[in-house]
Amino acid sequence: MSLHPRRASLRTQWPTVLWLTVVWVLLWGDARPGNIVNGVLLGVLVTAGLRMTPIDFHGRVRPRALAVLVGRFLADLVRASFEVSLVALRPRGTPRGAVICVQLRSHSDLYLTLTGELVSLVPGSLIVEAHRLTGRLYVHVLDVETSGGVEAARQSVLDQEERILRALASDAELAEAGLTPGGARRRPAPTEVTR
Repeated sequence: MSLHPRRASLRTQWPTVLWLTVVWVLLWGDARPGNIVNGVLLGVLVTAGLRMTPIDFHGRVRPRALAVLVGRFLADLVRASFEVSLVALRPRGTPRGAVICVQLRSHSDLYLTLTGELVSLVPGSLIVEAHRLTGRLYVHVLDVETSGGVEAARQSVLDQEERILRALASDAELAEAGLTPGGARRRPAPTEVTR
């Protein structure tokens, strides 16, 4: 055990420092050594100065499923941008918005957060509230008719969660969410009918 847990945690935070440095350099658009050093210093300051709740990650990254997640997200981004622009440019008619409740299958804070972020980044939908303990997301949908109805909007959130789980969750987490590791949903056991 270390006498300085903060120093030990700094040693384990190097991926976060690296990521923050990359974001810093990309935001400035300048990869000169001085800017990189500033990014590293900022990353160390953020990780050492801000106490963040640790999030347990017991999964594994599946490259093929991750490519499907990213590809589908980009396709949804383009499609939704087009749909929102049509709603905005429509001469008459007010969009019929709704707030829907979606019960997620996973109870992990990480997957709840990722699902909420990816849903909010797609134009036309916004997370209004997230209940951590119940695993529910409340999503505002700009135009229910364009989304295909309330159930279609709810299913698109569940599909997004499924793609995230397939890309990042462990086999045990997939089974807990009712998904098989191979790709299909687990079928419920048939109910026995007594006569």
